[in-house]
Amino acid sequence: MSLKLLKASNSSISNSSASNLFWLIHPPSSHRPSDVMFLFFTTVAICIVSSVPSRFCILRIGLTLATWLYSLTICCRVIQMTPLVVPRLHLLSISMSGGDDIFMRRTCLPYCRINGHIPEGSSLKPSSLHLFKNHHALEGDIISQNRRRITTTAASMASSVNRPTDLELAQVAAILGSDNSQFETLISHLMSAANDQRSQAETLFNICKQNHPDTLVLKLSQLLHSSPHAEARAMSAVLLRRILTIASDESQSQTLYPSLSPTTQLTLKSTLLESVTRESSKSISKKLCDTVSELASLVLPENGWPELLPFMFQCVTSGNLRHRESALLIFAQLAQYIGDTLVPYLDTLHAVFLGCLGTGTDPDVRIAALSASINFIQALEEASDRDKLHDLLPLMMQTLTEALNSGEESTAQEAIELLIELAGTEPRFLRKQIAEVVGAMLQIAEAETLEEGTKHLAVEFVITLAEARERAPGMIRKLPQFIKRLFDILMKMLLDVEDDPAWHSAEVEHEDAGESSNYSVGQECLDRLSMSLGGNTIVPVVSEILPSFLAAPEWQKHHAALIALAQIAEGCSKVMTKNLEQVVSMVLNSFQDPHPRVRWAAINAIGQLSTDLGPDLQNQYHHLVLPALASSMDDFHNPRVQAHAASAVLNFSENCTSELLQPYLDGIVGKLLVLLQNPKQMVQEGALTALASVADSSQEHFQKYYDAVMPYLKAILMNATDKTNRMLRAKSMECISLVGMAVGKDKFKDDAKQVMDVLMSLQGSQLETDDPTISYMLQAWARLCKCLGQDFLPYMNVVMPPLLHSAQLKPDVTITSADDSDDDIDESDDESIETITLGDKRIGIKTSVLEEKATACNMLCCYADELKEGFFPWIDQVAPTLVPLLKFYFHEEVRKAAVSAMPELIRSAKLAVEKGQSQGRNESYVKQLSDYIIPALVEALHKEPETEICSSMIDSIKECVQICGPLLDENQVRSIVEEIKQVITASSARRNERGERVKAEDFDAEEGEMLKEENEQEEELFDQVGDCLGTLLKTFKAPFLPLFDELLPYLMPFWGKDRTSEEKRIAICIFDDVAEHCGDAALKYYETFLPLVLEACNDTSTDVRQAAVYGVGICSEFGGAAFRPFVGEALTRLDGVIRRPDALHADNVMAYDNAVSALGKICQFHRDSINAAQIVPAWLNCLPLKGDLIEAKVVHNQLCSMVERSDGELLGLNHQYLPKIVSVFADVLFAGKDLASEETVGRMINLLRTLPPSTLASTFSSLQPQQQLALQSVLSS
Repeated sequence: MSLKLLKASNSSISNSSASNLFWLIHPPSSHRPSDVMFLFFTTVAICIVSSVPSRFCILRIGLTLATWLYSLTICCRVIQMTPLVVPRLHLLSISMSGGDDIFMRRTCLPYCRINGHIPEGSSLKPSSLHLFKNHHALEGDIISQNRRRITTTAASMASSVNRPTDLELAQVAAILGSDNSQFETLISHLMSAANDQRSQAETLFNICKQNHPDTLVLKLSQLLHSSPHAEARAMSAVLLRRILTIASDESQSQTLYPSLSPTTQLTLKSTLLESVTRESSKSISKKLCDTVSELASLVLPENGWPELLPFMFQCVTSGNLRHRESALLIFAQLAQYIGDTLVPYLDTLHAVFLGCLGTGTDPDVRIAALSASINFIQALEEASDRDKLHDLLPLMMQTLTEALNSGEESTAQEAIELLIELAGTEPRFLRKQIAEVVGAMLQIAEAETLEEGTKHLAVEFVITLAEARERAPGMIRKLPQFIKRLFDILMKMLLDVEDDPAWHSAEVEHEDAGESSNYSVGQECLDRLSMSLGGNTIVPVVSEILPSFLAAPEWQKHHAALIALAQIAEGCSKVMTKNLEQVVSMVLNSFQDPHPRVRWAAINAIGQLSTDLGPDLQNQYHHLVLPALASSMDDFHNPRVQAHAASAVLNFSENCTSELLQPYLDGIVGKLLVLLQNPKQMVQEGALTALASVADSSQEHFQKYYDAVMPYLKAILMNATDKTNRMLRAKSMECISLVGMAVGKDKFKDDAKQVMDVLMSLQGSQLETDDPTISYMLQAWARLCKCLGQDFLPYMNVVMPPLLHSAQLKPDVTITSADDSDDDIDESDDESIETITLGDKRIGIKTSVLEEKATACNMLCCYADELKEGFFPWIDQVAPTLVPLLKFYFHEEVRKAAVSAMPELIRSAKLAVEKGQSQGRNESYVKQLSDYIIPALVEALHKEPETEICSSMIDSIKECVQICGPLLDENQVRSIVEEIKQVITASSARRNERGERVKAEDFDAEEGEMLKEENEQEEELFDQVGDCLGTLLKTFKAPFLPLFDELLPYLMPFWGKDRTSEEKRIAICIFDDVAEHCGDAALKYYETFLPLVLEACNDTSTDVRQAAVYGVGICSEFGGAAFRPFVGEALTRLDGVIRRPDALHADNVMAYDNAVSALGKICQFHRDSINAAQIVPAWLNCLPLKGDLIEAKVVHNQLCSMVERSDGELLGLNHQYLPKIVSVFADVLFAGKDLASEETVGRMINLLRTLPPSTLASTFSSLQPQQQLALQSVLSS
């Protein structure tokens, strides 16, 4: 049963996804087109499995492959493939698992949160299948490790050249002889549908290429030039391109062209240019232009084809339309390679483009001119150069409108695709005429008579502009009238849904019944639009439109309004949360709608809102939402509605506390048990996932229902054996394992053995590769381990071999010729294979392989974390499996799991050695392991493109240092420091780039809010840097300072007044660590940093104040004479923090407690520099501390010590402060062990017992009742 993803896309990452592919579209000239070609195929394959929407790789996968990417056309041009006209855009995310049971999931990854419930295919995190942004790493790692079988005709011919036989040599001699007919016969056989004939021809062609490359190339070029047979000319163009510009196999970095003799190269280039002028077939001309362009991209950077540019300028001014079109096609494809070379010809090209785009020009020439001009605009680095071409824009739009007016919609679609490309990469080029351009596109989208594909492309243009935040922030928000029009268009698309009877059957194969491509595009674009424009722009439009839809008599309008609410929720979450009552009321009113599809949509919306507006929605409206969902589960006439209601319970409960859920558990669990017995599998699956989530969220409260629930779950596990019930069985094991974790080992242990016996039996059977049981079982085993702890160790020998096998799976990407009759990509037997045809290529990827690999890696990390030293026997197999995956750029979750596992492996090894469970290994083994892991982490960090994963990597490095720090050598520590420098530099560059966007003409408050969120990721990254440096300082102390000095130039900017509070706090904390851990060697920093710390004591941010006053305390403790000059100012600053009117407010109490602690340290270590008779009683008067429990223990221990030595200033004249001291002791004792260590508590009791009874009695009367009770209790025991 396939999982219905109700939220259509993951646009939250769509902007970054486009930049991921920037190098692909604009590769450095130093890289071969063959590299670009492979990177393109890799990118497309990744996008097929990814839920990553991108303006450059936009595919819809799942039940259909109907959605296409407009700018795959560009990619096709880059690798010289025939461009495609694509009717639809952007990615709708899918799941490979199943069940109409999880809402709005934006991933197909079966990610397991072991300590919580995220069923397979339903991670709330975006799918993590980004293409790596650093092309050098792609070349060095992905290409070398993960390049898969390429079975195009040319590749297969190049893959297996054995020593030729005498017969073959004779045949080759005849083929390459003077009789051209034999060579043409060979080319014909290469296109044969007969496998044997084609295979033999491939072998002979390979021998020609291997042994006689010059002759082969000349024969092909002559055939291309002169053959009367169109098929032979077309095939020759394709074969020339392949053998000249694509390396024969993975071991060869060079293409064939450089190995040709200079004479052959010269003849080839001349023949190709002659062929361009001779060729009359349009399709062959395009193939020929592809060949010329790709060869030119190889040789032009070294000025290897001086005749080409004059030839192109001659053709582009020719009266022959085909010549002009060919020259423009070559210009278009070469612009990115030779843009700098063409700048001196800017005026000439401008005139050429003006002429070719003008009215009356042949449509094919105009489209070629449009492509060339747009590519040239993108290639120009200087805005002033681009500005000179602004007057082309009206003619570009005119090319589109005239194509539409003449009924040439395919031409119009190609024109819009090119304009979308321009909107995505150079939106500022459109700014001066943005209103006219956007208005024209919306007019196209509104036209009733145009094809859907044309209208969808027009919508995509506007959406692309909205998403072009980095280059034109806020530009589209300046056109509110157009936003309203676009929203109307998208809402109209949502109305294109029918009440198909198949939908009511609640069968998986009919889950999209009644939904049109219009509906899918509208749904997805609403999500993207809200993500890019934000709630302040979208919510007012929604508030104007949706009420009328909900008030209309048509059920389709009610349905559309609810779907729209669900789609915009993520992008508008902050604004919608402020209007939560209105939003929830709007949705819940539709729970009683007479039409089941409307009720389904209402449930869908509640599920999405529970995810995007949680936990506010849960906390405020649980009393309305949960009863409504429970009532919907009683809709027995509409099983799809029932199943969806159960799914919504899952979403709701994931953001719920157990206390909030507890009052509703009786009703919810009872209804879910009823649904488990429903004959519809969709309903059963929904009930299972809901039960799992409810159990996970309610934890120990679920024990009450265990005895009633578990028999049903075990029955499903044991009886759902048919192939049609595989997902049901998989979800039952998921539910059982989560219920077991919720209720705990003692309650679950009796059933656990029976369940594990079933799992072992399943694991020993021959499960089909696409059986979801495999992935679910990997997760279930790990949860059972989490539940049973060390009792799980006997099962590890069963669990680990298949788990390691899954973790070691290779990406399964296949590329074939689209017209291969013996297809290597066969979808018929495996639904997890997704394919797309691009030009003459067909790419297929097995998504289930990546999902299974990600799950397995997560589980390995879980086992290492849970079993600690018990995991030791598996380290030698797991470490070499996971370490290379630190750079597995096909899948983000694989990298995350590998990163998290690194410290766990070292910890396991260290504990095993310490506890004598290391099978004879000693500390040297831990050293070897850390020497393997830590450098790999540092290297991976250097290449990691995702800021979030960079943070995780630094955190893992920190943990590794904590575990085995003394085992690191100086070079390893230096490598960490060097990488920290790079991380800070890269982060600063990203921040500076965002700072430039603030200066943009279209920047607005909404964009500022989005930039703030992006910068918060940088703050988190710097926080991890600070923690890592703190660990290095704590571990290596003063000897680390020379390396720290190298870091100072990178850290000093974070003390600036322009920095955020969080950055200043982290910078102060780093100095605090230096002062705390480096002794006298840290004193040299006091003169520079202590004034800054003292100034920060009065910062507006309470977190900054806390870090600063803590630093003052550390410096007073360890600074000695170096701190003495600062004592006076320190007292003033601390007094300012302590005496704030709101000092004891919850937000400020941590800073207050740390200031009091610092004051106490000054009293202790600098008594001779203060007025102790005044300061010490003032300090005592601030006690006890109750906010910062760590500082409380320190301070109360200090108080105890001062009393023990009868500190005169503390006790005061005639012990006048003794009642206060006793009062503090009473408060501390009343709090138990929270405010003082056990040892300090004992000392306090002893001190109280030594007081004279009369003194104690006189003090006792001044205490509060609870203090008196505390003293009576401890003194009487």
